[in-house]
Amino acid sequence: MIISQNIIDDHNAKQMAKHKTLFDFAKNETEGVEKIIQRLIDFQVAIPSWALGTGGTRFGRFPGGGEPRSLEEKIEDVGLLHKLNKTSGAISLHIPWDIPTSPKEIQTLAAQHGLAFDAVNSNTFQDQPDQALTYKFGSLQNVNKAIRKQAIDHNIEVIKHGIDLGSKSLTVWLSDGSCFPGQLNFRKAFENTLESLQEIYAALPSDWKLFVEYKAFEPNFYSMTVGDWGQSHLYASKLGEKAFTLVDLGHHLPNANIEQIVSLLMMEGKLGGFHFNDSKYGDDDLTVGSINPYQLFLIFNELTHGTQPNNAPFELGSGFGWMIDASHNIKDPLEDLLQSVEAIMVAYAQSLLVDSKALEDARESNDVVKAQEIIQAAYRTDVRPIVAEARLRAGAALSPIGIFRDLKVRNVLIGERGLKTVATGL
Repeated sequence: MIISQNIIDDHNAKQMAKHKTLFDFAKNETEGVEKIIQRLIDFQVAIPSWALGTGGTRFGRFPGGGEPRSLEEKIEDVGLLHKLNKTSGAISLHIPWDIPTSPKEIQTLAAQHGLAFDAVNSNTFQDQPDQALTYKFGSLQNVNKAIRKQAIDHNIEVIKHGIDLGSKSLTVWLSDGSCFPGQLNFRKAFENTLESLQEIYAALPSDWKLFVEYKAFEPNFYSMTVGDWGQSHLYASKLGEKAFTLVDLGHHLPNANIEQIVSLLMMEGKLGGFHFNDSKYGDDDLTVGSINPYQLFLIFNELTHGTQPNNAPFELGSGFGWMIDASHNIKDPLEDLLQSVEAIMVAYAQSLLVDSKALEDARESNDVVKAQEIIQAAYRTDVRPIVAEARLRAGAALSPIGIFRDLKVRNVLIGERGLKTVATGL
């Protein structure tokens, strides 16, 4: 489905008077609002191809209809999101779910929708139908060298697909680990994984990055071979300057201080990027900002007011990988993604309001009360009119979900694709 600019402009016109009132108030109350708006316009977050369809659990899946049945339709859906918010200008593909039959045609289609290709993602957490050997007992860590070689070759194949499409990074998430004490030699598992990653790293083009993602649990619950940010950082440090840690907000144990992790990885120059989502218990993959928006803000505060040695300042475009990673079990996936992008933009805008000099002065004088007041004053500021103004100036919709519903986009997609369609992937 393609939405013309005239339709967006007409929809905006109906809301302009209310928006102008709200924005004028926010502008008068906010110092440096024009600079903030420009930074919001410049910010882009990638949409994962697998989040465009209904997610599910091991208990069931309930597709909602009109889901993308092919890579081409996934690109069309991300293009639709980008048209509505002008902040979703990239798509992240998962191989083998998203292998293009014609890379040139896929690149052309993406360009027509104003999209670039973000990180490509490998998959060694599932056995594929044509796969010779099983990953039941791990992939890059496996005691069987032939299985390790199979997983290495798959990752190198993913790199080749990424090169064809213009991607510049590979994300490796491993489900490798153990379910029971005694099952695994921890040191050998680490050494096997490192050796495997080194072969993958050697296949990277000179201008690429390798993101090593970690997860505290699942599907293995006794140990994970890349179980936390420390292990990921250890791999990335041993691999070289093109390797970085990727932080998925749901891949931590409850109450982990993710903003502190972010700060220390930046200090070491090894923060590669994010998978944004939210959670109540663990890797829930809920809508970004739906459970703990304050934590999201605190993470962005560390990002906004810090740099890392091998990246330019965040303000100028740091080269971080920004991506949503979510699973929509009961919501319309496209509406959920629009909500997630909005939450990210709000948290980013709030972080830009923090007076970093005053905050550092309060810290240096151990004025805990003042430090809290500075942080919370920014968080409690309603920046939604500023975020909406940034969208308006970029040519997007003042209310992305409002126009999505007014145009009955999901019904149109069902009409085009059918009611019983199921997106490829998870």
